Amino acid sequence: MKLEKSVPLIVACALIMQQIDSTAVATALPSMANALGVPPVNLHSTITIYLLSLGIFLPISGWLADRFGARRVFCSAIGIFTLASLFCAASTSLTMLVLARLLRGFGGALMLPTARLILVRSVPKAELVSAMVMMSMPAVVGPTVGPLLGGFITSVSSWRWIFWINLPVGIIGIILTLLFIKEIPPVERPRFDMPGFVLSALGIGALISGLDSASHGLSSSAMLLAGIGVAILGFYILHARRRPDPILDLKLFRHATFRTSLLGGSLFRLGFGALPFMLPLLMQEVFGYSPLQSGAITFVSSIGAFGMRTVTKRILRRFGFRRILFWNALISSLSMALCGSFTSSTAPAIMVVVIMLGGVFRALEFTSINTLAFAEVSETEMSHATTLSQMAQRISQSVGVATAASLLQFFSPTSTALTNHAFLISFLIVALVSASSCLSFFQLPTGAGDVLAGRAKEPKPA
Repeated sequence: MKLEKSVPLIVACALIMQQIDSTAVATALPSMANALGVPPVNLHSTITIYLLSLGIFLPISGWLADRFGARRVFCSAIGIFTLASLFCAASTSLTMLVLARLLRGFGGALMLPTARLILVRSVPKAELVSAMVMMSMPAVVGPTVGPLLGGFITSVSSWRWIFWINLPVGIIGIILTLLFIKEIPPVERPRFDMPGFVLSALGIGALISGLDSASHGLSSSAMLLAGIGVAILGFYILHARRRPDPILDLKLFRHATFRTSLLGGSLFRLGFGALPFMLPLLMQEVFGYSPLQSGAITFVSSIGAFGMRTVTKRILRRFGFRRILFWNALISSLSMALCGSFTSSTAPAIMVVVIMLGGVFRALEFTSINTLAFAEVSETEMSHATTLSQMAQRISQSVGVATAASLLQFFSPTSTALTNHAFLISFLIVALVSASSCLSFFQLPTGAGDVLAGRAKEPKPA
């Protein structure tokens, strides 16, 4: 197996385990609550603690990968995630489950940026688009396959199998990593930035907690918590400017391609974060579909994403990053807006076509955004770049869910009586926010990322 082909496949398999598992849990919450003897609403803490753990520990992943080697940290991350899955499956109380989810969040936080770091350091830049196509699949497939898989498992067996199935996958992932991914030598890094870690952990933790609370009802406490998180992150920015090697290197924003990828990509991901939340809710709460029925329909977006995988590099080579990101953001946003036009009388075939085409264009956009971020990043900046990009993705998707939930509650008569009209307005607003990302992409320099797209040759080092 060639290195450039095996690396993206292995890291994608590990990440899709994490993505599918995270979304499948939400479907199984009622069954889990019944088995543990607690009210279903109490199980929300298992999701919140996982998101908090991810946000808090993401900043240290780059430093650990540089200090101990990316392959070693990646294997350790898979091992931690797999071990935590075992604890989740064996949980006999809510406390045990919450602690196991905390550990899983730590493993996931190390896994996500380190996987991308392995990819960008193992694959030549000319092959990075093809590799990123595979790398982007979990982010597109996970949110659609997860609920379907979770609904199926809880229907035919115990919810514990959602966690048990990760054991063989994790073991195989570690073996394949050791066999086919070369060791990436550690990079010399200064002493760990403990003050920066504390500030970033508190800021990100408070922000994600506030956004999570807002997604269940916009309240003054939720807004206050999110505001505190933003303020603490502001203090981190001041800290990072004074430190030569902060845990999160904000100097990366001097690169136009990295800056555009994060800022424009965050706006676009607001819609992506909202879509997997709103579509199942629309179909189940308004149309009366079962979880399995709605999951079967939304699943087709994954089919569209896989269809785009084979032609992404050719499209980018033909049109370039700037034009693709600009026009595709508008087309993808239009597909989100069309989802708001669905009613109970809309033929399922029409919904399938719209959702599948939306998956096609979103897959192209995500691959382009993720790849462009590394167009100008140097080898020594790679770990910082992967960490920052993963954090931006997590926060923007959380904002998307919180925004969608707040809009639905605002435009509905009551929080328990969601209406088709509320979904229509909410989809339109979220689509407009995603479409605004094209303004950022329009400012890209002509020819940005041409080396990655195969439109220009990589300059030889002086």
